[in-house]
Amino acid sequence: MTVRSKTGLAVLLAVALLLTACGVTRGEQAGGLHRLRMMVPNSPGGGYDLTARTAVKIMEDRDITGRVEVFNVIGAGGTVAMARLMNERGNGDLMMMMGLGVVGAVYTNGSSARASNATALAKMVEEQEGILVPADSPFKTVQDMVAAWKADPAKVTIGGGSSPGGPDHLFPMETARAVGVDPRKVNFITYDGGGDLLTALLGRKVAVGTSGLGEYVDQIEAGQVRVLAVSGTERVEGVDAPTLTEAGINLTFTNWRGVLAPPGISEDARQALVKVLEDLHATDAWKEALVRNGWSDAFMTGEKFEQFLKDQDQRVSSTLTGLGLL
Repeated sequence: MTVRSKTGLAVLLAVALLLTACGVTRGEQAGGLHRLRMMVPNSPGGGYDLTARTAVKIMEDRDITGRVEVFNVIGAGGTVAMARLMNERGNGDLMMMMGLGVVGAVYTNGSSARASNATALAKMVEEQEGILVPADSPFKTVQDMVAAWKADPAKVTIGGGSSPGGPDHLFPMETARAVGVDPRKVNFITYDGGGDLLTALLGRKVAVGTSGLGEYVDQIEAGQVRVLAVSGTERVEGVDAPTLTEAGINLTFTNWRGVLAPPGISEDARQALVKVLEDLHATDAWKEALVRNGWSDAFMTGEKFEQFLKDQDQRVSSTLTGLGLL
């Protein structure tokens, strides 16, 4: 090899090493993390996708991490993604955004991939559900919808961006029970995430949608979608809609989202991932994202989040059993 060839090879190796160094997270130096990946268990445009991409952008912009790969694994309301997470046992560089919808989906799809068996990292947010209709819907108030529902439950098609057992399914079922409609007669259609539900709602394939409001901020502001009611204890800032209790319906309901890692990762890897999420939670940008998307801060880590996941398993199991779905 000539001197020129050796020099050229040395330069190429140096550049390769530099590019590799640019691709790792800050945590690799502190906690052994390599380039992180964030898995989203539903389609682009859904609530998990919005939460994950918002979080990752802040992580990158605030130099909490280097570049984080976000990818969607679609199927069975999150069951396919949960199975993949469990199969990545010991992989300390993978996180998954998830929530109540995934907990419910694994039950209704007969999967053994329980969220409580993964590595609990952090509960991030809680979010109210909304009762949504297209702008030109004949339902002007939630009372209009309830009246039609009681008259003939089958005629009021309700769409949700989660499988049976998820928040978009549990919410209308609990609302039906609260207003005197038999939940077993609710005409519910499942969509794989908020993006697919929005298409169905605007395309008049369903009369009503139930979903987290953060996924529809733009459509609500543009007047394409109206909110008949929200499910929490207080109204949502910037949304002209009463709570269910204000509308005379005795029900409050909240969804949640959190982050898991595969089972069997090292304690050092778990702590490093939790530190990334703690740093994210401490930023002003995350606080602004909470307000912008109508999310409530529900940050929780450690044993409290582990117990919370076990409690959610029990909650979903008992509800689905009551509906005759298990």
